[in-house]
Amino acid sequence: MGRWHAVLVPAPEPVEDRVSRLRPELVATLSRVYGDPEVVADRLTALVGRAHAQRPAELVELDRHRQEEPDWFQRPEALGYAAYADRFAGTLAGVAERASYLADLGVTYLHLMPLLLPRPRPNDGGYAVQDYRQVRPDLGSMEDLRELSGVLRGHGISLCLDLVLNHVAREHPWAEAARAGDAAKRDYFLVYDDREVPDAYERSLPEVFPDSAPGSFTWDAELDAWVWTTFHNYQWDLNWTNPSVLCEFADLILGLANLGVEIFRLDAIAFLWKRLGTNCQNQPEVHDLTRALRIVAEMGAPAVAFKAEAIVGRADLPAYLGLGKHAGRVSHLAYHNSLMVQIWSMFASRDVKLATKALQGLPQPPSSTAWVTYVRCHDDIGWAIADEDAEAVGLTGEGHRRFLSDWYSGRFPGSWARGLIFQENPATGDRRISGSLASLAGLELGDPDAVARILLAHAIILGYGGLPVLWMGDELGLLNDPDWAVEPAHASDNRWVHRQQMPWPTPPDEHGIRAGLDHLLATRRRLPHLHAAVPTEVWDPRDDGVLLVVRRHSDGPLLTAYNVTGETRSVPGEVLAWLGLGEAELIDHLSEAAPERTTDGGLVVPPWSGLWVTGTPILSR
Repeated sequence: MGRWHAVLVPAPEPVEDRVSRLRPELVATLSRVYGDPEVVADRLTALVGRAHAQRPAELVELDRHRQEEPDWFQRPEALGYAAYADRFAGTLAGVAERASYLADLGVTYLHLMPLLLPRPRPNDGGYAVQDYRQVRPDLGSMEDLRELSGVLRGHGISLCLDLVLNHVAREHPWAEAARAGDAAKRDYFLVYDDREVPDAYERSLPEVFPDSAPGSFTWDAELDAWVWTTFHNYQWDLNWTNPSVLCEFADLILGLANLGVEIFRLDAIAFLWKRLGTNCQNQPEVHDLTRALRIVAEMGAPAVAFKAEAIVGRADLPAYLGLGKHAGRVSHLAYHNSLMVQIWSMFASRDVKLATKALQGLPQPPSSTAWVTYVRCHDDIGWAIADEDAEAVGLTGEGHRRFLSDWYSGRFPGSWARGLIFQENPATGDRRISGSLASLAGLELGDPDAVARILLAHAIILGYGGLPVLWMGDELGLLNDPDWAVEPAHASDNRWVHRQQMPWPTPPDEHGIRAGLDHLLATRRRLPHLHAAVPTEVWDPRDDGVLLVVRRHSDGPLLTAYNVTGETRSVPGEVLAWLGLGEAELIDHLSEAAPERTTDGGLVVPPWSGLWVTGTPILSR
């Protein structure tokens, strides 16, 4: 492993040995959910046997490689990219033709937004799946998906797809069969003959979309019953108390894995288990079900990794990666939504105190897992600012959330941002923001510091550890799409303002964003400190405009410092002394030079910039 964090792993083993070794853990996990765990385990291992018999040889070889190097997604050279296939390249075949572009950028992980067959619109942006075994016809076929995964794999890129776990479209064959009177398929859903049970649940259930989809239950005349619909009336929640649902998804995962899908984004995972008297989110059984699916994947397709789409509070988030004796045994990856929110908060306020408080409140992930870090994604930005964090630094949560919405919509005096308000709620005052990274950072207005902000935001996610993911077009500085509402299906959803069409050929790098990002990525690849298994320490600020993040490695500590203001700031010499760097010859790996020093032996941090400092140069691998 050279300079990388040492990981001891068993030698690759045949599938029969994996099944034998992992079955006791599978049964123990299932016993916390179902009354007949041995029977369910038999069903699942039978699925593994059938799927593995059909697994292509090149994927069996990938399994072997991943067993030898299980930290493949944690390494400093790991880089993600997320896009809609049609916005990026038209079709799956088009994406395959552009694989070399992604490889040149350094991408090792490609998340293509929902592409399995959804119901006709409205379909919640593709998350109302009608058939998990078909691709959207406008994108191609399942054979195109197989070919794309092979092309990507040849470029060292792993394919990530969404797997919606909580619900299916009303038009899914399971739901069609349920409405036609199939009792077994009816039991795939949460169905109630009258309002007694739904009303009992509603007393503690929050509404996800109170304006557009009030309530969590929908009367279906064909079903002649109420059906649970957390998100929309056309998305039927699945009954995970029925082990057949678990087996169906295990079969889907193994089948898609045999097509070459390597990472599954487990969508709406927090909602799987319903418990009366709770908000029916983040229940313990959610993690047991995820563990069971992961064990099945480890048996039949060890190359596969899971990413939890859990945009939840920090008290609930660690369980999605595993706690205690199950640490690192649930999902491999989880989103660090707080980091994204706090980057934008720091930029607007020019202050790091709130970000420091929030980031310090999230524990280290298990050493075999990683956070997914990002500046922007396909979604709006919801201001997940905890009231207690805001109060701890002299703010109010409501007031700061209002300020951020005003700032990034351009309403606040002096704002350089140009975003759009998304889903304003007059009752609560909640206002989210849509907009491209470049437009939110000031490039649309020609602000002279915009490019520096864009690169600083990327330096933060790249230097934080974990698996950084770029949103399509951010490497080009794409601005808001002025024609986002022209397509009728998009007109009511202004998030399409930052879901632009990728311009081909790509425009000249007139602002230096791509060159700056390439430099950041090349620097990151050389620093073993940025392996995801190395703990991340967020230090109390010595200057309210400078975020301090430390990563301690056997080669010595890496101090990263980020100035989120338009003025020159500093890191005092005492910080270097505490790290044992006070007398050392220092190098800033971002500038590839000795950092400028203050009179007290500290570091000068220029406006809107970062430092990645160690005591001695890190040799290339």
